Amino acid sequence: MSVDEVLQQYAAGERNFQNVNLMGANLAGLDLSQANFRGANLQSANLHRANLQEVNLREANLQQANLYQADLRNTNLIGVNLTGAKLLNLQFNGSNLRGVNLGNLDLTGVDFSEANLNETNFRGANLSGAKFLEACLSRANCTDANLTAAVLENANLNNAILNGAILRNANLNNAILNGATLENANLQEASLNRTRLSGATLTNADLSGANLRGANLSWATLRGANLSRANLYRTNLNWANLTAAILSDAVLMNAKLVQTNLRDADLTGVIMPDGATYD
Repeated sequence: MSVDEVLQQYAAGERNFQNVNLMGANLAGLDLSQANFRGANLQSANLHRANLQEVNLREANLQQANLYQADLRNTNLIGVNLTGAKLLNLQFNGSNLRGVNLGNLDLTGVDFSEANLNETNFRGANLSGAKFLEACLSRANCTDANLTAAVLENANLNNAILNGAILRNANLNNAILNGATLENANLQEASLNRTRLSGATLTNADLSGANLRGANLSWATLRGANLSRANLYRTNLNWANLTAAILSDAVLMNAKLVQTNLRDADLTGVIMPDGATYD
């Protein structure tokens, strides 16, 4: 089926284009909203600025496709192949990308707000400046991903894998990361106000200058973590393991430290829960 045929049928009210072959087609700027392209071959297609709102792209082939600035809000992308696709400045708000492989892709500034990203693979992806407001990222793999200045406010990252991820200056306020793994992650100057990290693993993570005001780190593992200059005001550290952690010049006023393990931790200049400065 040619592009002209698709457009003629679409204009006549047809929306079912399941398994259509549009490999290399020029669909730039077109309105294809609410169409069914399940299993379609859109490899190398030009979808620049295309309106794909509420489209069913389940199991479609979008390898090498140009999706720059395309509108993919509320789309079904389960099982889609996006290998080598151009995905800059996309809108994936409310879309379903559960289990999709987005590893090593450039996703700078992409908006994933309220999207279903459970079990999605972001390993090694560039997500700097991306938005994940209220997105579901449970069990997502973000190993070595670049999330510099990303917005993850109110996102659900329960049991997500973020080992080696760069989250410098990221906004994780009110996010849920219970049971998440963030070994060797870079969270310098990150905002984690009221973030839930119960049972999370942050071994050797860099949280220097991070704002953890009112965060829940109960039962978390912070062995060797760098928390220098961190704001831990009213933070729950009950039963947390801070063995050999660096807490120099951190603020622990009104923090909860029931059964907290501070063995060999550097507490130089720390403002303790009672307001006294540790010498």
